[in-house]
Amino acid sequence: MTTTKQSGILLHITSLPSPHGIGTMGRAAYEFADFLRDAGQKCWQVLPLGPTGYGDSPYQSASAFGGNPYLIDLDILAGQGLLTPEEIAAPFWGSSPDAVDYGAMYENRLPLLRKAFDRFTPGEDYQAFLARAGFWLEDYALFQALKAHFSGLPWSQWPEDIRMRAPEALSRYRTLLAEQLDLQRFVQFEFFTQWEALRTYAHSLDIQIIGDVPLYPPLDSADVWANPQLFQLDSERRPAWVAGVPPDYFSPEGQLWGNPIYDWERMEADGFAWWVSRMRWAGTLFDTVRIDHFRGLESYWAVPAEAQSAAGGQWRPDPGRAFVDAIRRGCGSMDFIAEDLGFLSQEVRALQEYAAWPGMKVLNFAFSPDGSSSYLPDKYEQNAVCYTGTHDNMTLAQWTAELSPAEQAFAREYLHLGEDESLPDAILRAGMASPAARFICPMQDWLGLGAEARMNTPGLGGGWWRWRMLPGAANKALAERINHMTHRCGR
Repeated sequence: MTTTKQSGILLHITSLPSPHGIGTMGRAAYEFADFLRDAGQKCWQVLPLGPTGYGDSPYQSASAFGGNPYLIDLDILAGQGLLTPEEIAAPFWGSSPDAVDYGAMYENRLPLLRKAFDRFTPGEDYQAFLARAGFWLEDYALFQALKAHFSGLPWSQWPEDIRMRAPEALSRYRTLLAEQLDLQRFVQFEFFTQWEALRTYAHSLDIQIIGDVPLYPPLDSADVWANPQLFQLDSERRPAWVAGVPPDYFSPEGQLWGNPIYDWERMEADGFAWWVSRMRWAGTLFDTVRIDHFRGLESYWAVPAEAQSAAGGQWRPDPGRAFVDAIRRGCGSMDFIAEDLGFLSQEVRALQEYAAWPGMKVLNFAFSPDGSSSYLPDKYEQNAVCYTGTHDNMTLAQWTAELSPAEQAFAREYLHLGEDESLPDAILRAGMASPAARFICPMQDWLGLGAEARMNTPGLGGGWWRWRMLPGAANKALAERINHMTHRCGR
């Protein structure tokens, strides 16, 4: 963790404005990097970049390594002569500029990428990418090709020979689906080429990228299909127990994620090789990696696979320090953030102290009227990252509007609210002025947006992850306001 106080903004790539239905790594991303520089920010935090799965969630990705094809900028492909402006403009990309239409993405994005692929001529940079990414790319490309071949069915419903990865079946399908494999390789090459260019540009502006690594992959992923020995699966490769979290602030019934659970003993036996490879790859994409659900590295909440809610689960021990030691050995000086929200036992706190990875302090949790919350800014240590809220929280404007009268009164007194200052502005100022080494604010909170801009509500069904920033919202006046507060607070 840096010893110089910094601040940044949380805005996922999908939330950037664009004329083609979803934020991408194109012009608007570069303009947002310019906005961050003008606003005096040093960090851009994004959500997981993997291909989205169930519920369009970036936390339910078909690959722990791959990139989301929807984020590939079509105009950049046109500039390479792989698409025409007419081809890009023809599909229906959605009816609203402030929300992603994932149905339109699903129907129209891949056909355009196939057209680009048909015109693509591989070069040395393509071959270098295949060599660098091959350790995960070949299984992922085959997984995606097989899903297309079997009409989108999850791998658990594929024919037994390929579901169980019989060698002769793997060889047969690699031959049968050779063109699809090349398409998937091309898509990943374009994704990572565009991402590397964007990250290089951000670095030229002295902006670091904070990325997010979900703890668990979903069952229907290339990771579980290709590495079943690393998960607690039965002889038919079905999970008996699945992941979640117990009842907490977010959900009275807990959260039933449904992801298969790692076989931690098996992972420890080979020095957590899969995890080390995953973190090293993340280190080529991000300057800081936020590990989602850090407490799941000390002990995990196991729920029977047939359960309808997470309430009936049980805690089971994890490798803890052995995992941290393996990541330190394998990943050198990589910078991490531990997402340490939810129920934290003394054991979890001890593991975090051992790792020395900064935890998260969320102002949405701070203002209980009794003043006992550990999320009050005066209680922060330097080795922490302060957030107004996360992608799972209400926006600051919505949350402050829904505070009880007692919470409102306590917050106003605690923050020494100025006569002309709104409560959301005072909370932003308190976070910016806190002792935490980093302060990260979701873009929605700088824009003062309400419930319409909430990114996700944990435990509820579809319809989330859709919010997009309107063109022109990240303007010069807002950059000046953020820059002024940033410098006043010594960041």
